[in-house]
Amino acid sequence: MSATRKQYSAQFKFERALEAVKSGNLSEISRKYNVSVNVLSNWRSDLLARGAQVFSANPDQEKNALKSKIAKLEQMLGKKEVELNVLKNFSDFYESQNTV
Repeated sequence: MSATRKQYSAQFKFERALEAVKSGNLSEISRKYNVSVNVLSNWRSDLLARGAQVFSANPDQEKNALKSKIAKLEQMLGKKEVELNVLKNFSDFYESQNTV
């Protein structure tokens, strides 16, 4: 029977990895939080390897995503305007039929 692996939240991993980078004493952190030194070392390595990605946001991707969202919203707005006009026309027609 195999033991289930302990799962940690992303926030927990980030905080422990940051603590490992700051203090450098993996064995102390390992004892304090009951996490393997190897696991802490992996988290620290991941943080150092991918930490720069946080600051390297691609403005072109952001701009394209926003343009796409604007186009989608404009399309939705157009559909709603058509629906509103149909309902107004139906309402006018219904009122004219009831007043006769």
